[in-house]
Amino acid sequence: MRIAILSCFYPYRGGIAQFNASMLLELGKAHTVRAFNFTRQYPGILFPGKTQYVTADDDAVSIESTALLDTVNPFSYVKTLKEIRKWQPDLVVMSYWMSWFAPSLGFIARHLRKSCKVVSVLHNVIPHEPKFFDAPLTRYFLSGCDGNICLCEEVADDLRRLSPGADSLTLFHPIYGHFGERIPREEACSSLGIDPGKKTLLFFGLIREYKGLDILLRAFPNLDSSYQLVVAGEPYGSFDRYQEIIDSSGCADRIHLFTHYIKDSEVKTYFSATDLVVLPYRSATQSGINAIAYHFETPMVVTDTGGLRHSVGDAGTGLVASRPEPECLLEEIARYFSDPDLRERCKAAIKAEKERLSWKSFARQLAEYSIKL
Repeated sequence: MRIAILSCFYPYRGGIAQFNASMLLELGKAHTVRAFNFTRQYPGILFPGKTQYVTADDDAVSIESTALLDTVNPFSYVKTLKEIRKWQPDLVVMSYWMSWFAPSLGFIARHLRKSCKVVSVLHNVIPHEPKFFDAPLTRYFLSGCDGNICLCEEVADDLRRLSPGADSLTLFHPIYGHFGERIPREEACSSLGIDPGKKTLLFFGLIREYKGLDILLRAFPNLDSSYQLVVAGEPYGSFDRYQEIIDSSGCADRIHLFTHYIKDSEVKTYFSATDLVVLPYRSATQSGINAIAYHFETPMVVTDTGGLRHSVGDAGTGLVASRPEPECLLEEIARYFSDPDLRERCKAAIKAEKERLSWKSFARQLAEYSIKL
C-alpha cells in the first residue's frame, strides 16, 4: 500500500512525534510511506512548555517529511489536502490526541475519504483535562474517518460513548526501542549525581496536574532514608507548588530534580538508575512512559485509572494503587521492595510483554484492519 501519515514529526518533539516516527519506520518495511507534517502545530500562546521543537543537541529520530499544515490557517488545510491527493495514497493515517486538531484534521479527513481510506490512531478521545468543546469537535473529526485504532480499552470505551457507530480496532501502545539499551547502574547514578546504594523511584515525563506528582511527593517522606526519588521532566506551568511540598517534606536532600525536557539520548540514563517507575496519575488512558519502562524492563507502581490497571496490574508487570492518594502509593511501593520474589515476577512478566507489544505486530494489525475497511 501507499500510506500517508499526517501528524507531527521531527523537528517537533515529544511522545506523539516519537510514536509517529516509530510507526512510520515500521510501516515502511512493508509499504510505501510518506510523512506529512505541520508547519505550525500550536500557536505559541497555547503551548505551556518552553519549546515545541527538538534542540540542536538532541538526537531525536529525524524523519523526512513534507510540512504543510498550519492548524491556525484554513487555507493550509486545502493546500495539505491537495498535496496528499496528488501523492495518491491508498490509506491516510492521522494521530489524534486533542480537540485542537479536530478542525484541520477533520476537514482533510472528510475530503480525503472520496479518494482513499482514512484511519485515525486515537491516543485520547477526550483529553485528560477536558473542556466543553472537546466532544463536538472530536465528533467532527471522527465523522471523517473510515476506521479508528484505539490504543487501549478505555479509549475504545470513550469512542463508543462519543460516536457509537464508529468502526474501531483496539490494539496497544507499542514499546519504544529507540532510546538505546540500559547502561550500568553505577554509571547512570554517577551521571545523575545520585547515590547508587539507595532504592530509586522515578517520576518521568511532562509534569502536568493530572499526572499527580504532588501525590507522590506527599507520599515520599513516609519512606525511610534508604529511598531516593528522581523527578525528570519539563513542567507544563509553574513548578512552585511542587517545590513548596519538597521544601516542607524534611527529605529534600533525597529528592533529585531534573525539571527540563529530557532528550532522547538521556532517557536511558534515568531508567538505568531506577528500581521502580511510579505513575501516580489522577486520570489516564494509556501511557507512553509505561512503554518506555517496558523497554528498559523496569517495573512500575501505577494508580487504578484508565488503562493502567490492565497494562500493568493485569499483566503482572508492576503493582496498582487502588486510589491516587499518598497512602495507597506508599503501600504498593513498600510491598514491591519488601518481596524479592515479587520483584523477579514483575521483571519476568515485562520480558514476556515485550514480545507481544512490538511495533512489528502493531503495524501489521493496523495495515490488515485498514485493508478490510
